[in-house]
Amino acid sequence: MPSPAKVALIELQFLPSLEYFCALLRFDQIILERHEYYIKQSYRNRCYINTSQGTGMLTVPVSAKRGKVFFKDVRIDYSTKWQNNQWRTLQSAYRNAPFYEHYEEALHKLIFSGNIFLFDLNRSLLSFCLKSLRLELNLSESVAYEKEPDSSIEDLRSVIHAKTPHSEHSFYKPIPYHQVFGNMFVSNLSIIDLLFCEGANAGHMIKASQTTC
Repeated sequence: MPSPAKVALIELQFLPSLEYFCALLRFDQIILERHEYYIKQSYRNRCYINTSQGTGMLTVPVSAKRGKVFFKDVRIDYSTKWQNNQWRTLQSAYRNAPFYEHYEEALHKLIFSGNIFLFDLNRSLLSFCLKSLRLELNLSESVAYEKEPDSSIEDLRSVIHAKTPHSEHSFYKPIPYHQVFGNMFVSNLSIIDLLFCEGANAGHMIKASQTTC
């Protein structure tokens, strides 16, 4: 008798960390949470990269400054030139990376796509990342909010958090690779750090970085 499918419920994150992808690979089906309330200061609108000044943060400004707003309804704030600033930071950090030019055009197109909602931007970036990693996952989106999902679904919402070190979980084990800056390896950055530095090998490294269940 076949074992039941392993299903996880998780939020969309902005250019997620290596830990996020290692967690996804544990499951047969992934449900992306659309209907939770937006949580500030999380990976939902930020990621971390390697720069000449050390670890740097990229942030997508949003208009949900106060009150409760469903994640699916959170709008990106275009009152500042965040795309230009973000792209200059990415260029400065990775233009000398071996595989920067391979992903540059597609990533630029997505960042400057003009998405109204953060959820849609994150969804398109996740598709780009999975395609670049050559990983195929069974993805769907939630149809309603459930505080306590069915017992057959593992609830990973807000488990992988910007303020929680990956060492507190059992998804990801760091495997050093050559990074653009510094002699000390920085683990668990955004997936774009791994893609720019390792190219087609990035998907294999994610699989190798999984911890045993």
